Amino acid sequence: MVLLGGPRQVGKTTAAKSILDRLGGRYFNWDFDEDRRDILAKSWSDDAPLVVFDELHKFPRWKNWLKGLYDTRDRRAGGAQRYLVTGSARLDVYRRGGDSLLGRYHYWRLHPFTLDELPPKVTPKEAFRRLLTVGGFPEPFLDGDEREARRWRRERFDRVLRDDVRDLEPLRDIHTLALFVDALRARVGSLVVLSNIAQDLQVAPKTLAHWLDVLERMYLLFVVRPYTRRLPRAIKKPPKVYFFDNMDVLGDDGARFENLVATHLLKRAHLLEDRDGHRCELKYVRDKEGREVDFVVVKDGVVTELIEAKLSDTDVAPSLRYYAERLRPTRALQVVGDPRWPGLRKGALSVTSVLDEFATRTQR
Repeated sequence: MVLLGGPRQVGKTTAAKSILDRLGGRYFNWDFDEDRRDILAKSWSDDAPLVVFDELHKFPRWKNWLKGLYDTRDRRAGGAQRYLVTGSARLDVYRRGGDSLLGRYHYWRLHPFTLDELPPKVTPKEAFRRLLTVGGFPEPFLDGDEREARRWRRERFDRVLRDDVRDLEPLRDIHTLALFVDALRARVGSLVVLSNIAQDLQVAPKTLAHWLDVLERMYLLFVVRPYTRRLPRAIKKPPKVYFFDNMDVLGDDGARFENLVATHLLKRAHLLEDRDGHRCELKYVRDKEGREVDFVVVKDGVVTELIEAKLSDTDVAPSLRYYAERLRPTRALQVVGDPRWPGLRKGALSVTSVLDEFATRTQR
C-alpha cells in the first residue's frame, strides 16, 4: 500500500487518478454516498490492479479496516492488488497515531509545483515568476492570475483553519489562531519568538507552541530549527517558520524568495526520505556573534550542504565562508534570485542563480 499525503489542494486526487489511468482499477471517494457503501461492502473485483481510496481517513476505523483488507483480501488476489490511500494533511496525523499498519505501506508526500517539476509549456523563467506572484499550488499556478490566486488563497486558508484544524483539535478561538498565522506570515525568514507573539495576542506561549505544532502537522507551514552540534559557540535559538505556499508570506520580495528556496530544499529532503529511506533534516545555523546561514541540510546526521538565499546579492556572504570552513559540507552554495547571474565559484564556495540550482526540468 501507498499512503499519499500533503497540503490541502496540492493535487493528491489528480495524481491518484493519473496513476489509476495508467494501471487500471477502481477509484472510491469516501465523501460520495455510493462509494462509501461500496467501500464498506468491499465491492470491487479481486482482479483490479489498483484500488484508490480517497479521503478514507474520514472513516473513524479506517486504519483497522485497511489492515484487515490488506491482510485478507490481498492474499485472495494473489498479492497482485495494490492500494493507494489519499487524503488531506490529516492522513499524516492519523498515521503517526499508531502502528497498526506498520510494515504494510509506504508514505509519500506531495508538494506544490517547483522549478524542477513543471507542466508542459511552462518555462523555468516563467515558473519562477509565477512562484513569486501566484504560488506553486496547481490551481493558481496553472491559471497565472494574481487576483484569482488571492481569492483562492483566502478560501483555502478558511478551509484549513475552520475545517481541518477543528476536525483534529478542540480549538474554539479560531479568530486568535488566524491572528497567530498572520503574525507568522509576517516573520518568514526571521527568528520566531513565541513569547513576544503571545504577549501581543494575550495567550500563553505554551498555547502558541501547541498551535504551531498543529499548523505544521496540517502542512500549512513547516518549522526550521537551529543546528548546534559541532559548533561550540552556537546557541539554541528560536525556530524559523516557512510556508508551503510562497504567497502566504507577508513580507518583502527577499522574504518570499527565501521561502521559495526553503520549499525547494524541503521537497528534496522529503524525496530522499520517502524514496530512499534516508533521514534528512533542514536546519539553520546562527552563533553568538550573529553569524548566520539560512539553511543547513543534514543527511543521516551529517552536514551535506550549506545554502544561503539572497534575492540579488552575488558576492559570497561572510557567514557562508565562516561555516563552510568549520562544518566542511559537501557543498556551500549561495542561491541568488537574478536568473541572469552566470555563476561564480570561489574555492569550495559557489554562487548560482535559483534557476541553475533548481530548474532541472521534469514532467509532473
